[in-house]
Parts: sequence; structure tokens; C-alpha cells
Amino acid sequence: MIKEHERAVLKEAVPSEGLEAGDVGTVVHVYRDGLAYEVEFTMLDGRTAAVVAVEASQLRPVRKREITHARELARK
Repeated sequence: MIKEHERAVLKEAVPSEGLEAGDVGTVVHVYRDGLAYEVEFTMLDGRTAAVVAVEASQLRPVRKREITHARELARK
């Protein structure tokens, strides 16, 4: 289970928020013992891009040998 304040990676896109698979966010709330999560995604300047609730199947923990990647956020 991913814990609050841990970073996590989207496994699938959330088009309504302009998010893509591979985007990294921070878990801000854990629902139903890890069955779902509320995740905040931020821009590199610190502004919030989106806060979304996702099912556990849509998210995974960050792996040790991964590196973040920058992209421009698609506007809704």
C-alpha cells in the first residue's frame, strides 16, 4: 500500500485533468485502506496542476531506479 505523502506514478491517463500515464504525484489521502487514493500533481514551479481521486489499480509506487521527466501540461 502506498502511504500518505509518498510519491506515486499514474498507470493510466486521466484526460479530464490533462494527466498522462507516467505522471508523478504525491498521495494526500488514502481511502478505504488503500483501495483508492487522492493524489496531488504539481507543476515544476510548485503550483498544483490537479488533485484527483484514483483507484488503486490506476497508481503504483515510485521505483528506486526511476527518474522524473518534464512535459508541458495539456490544458483542458
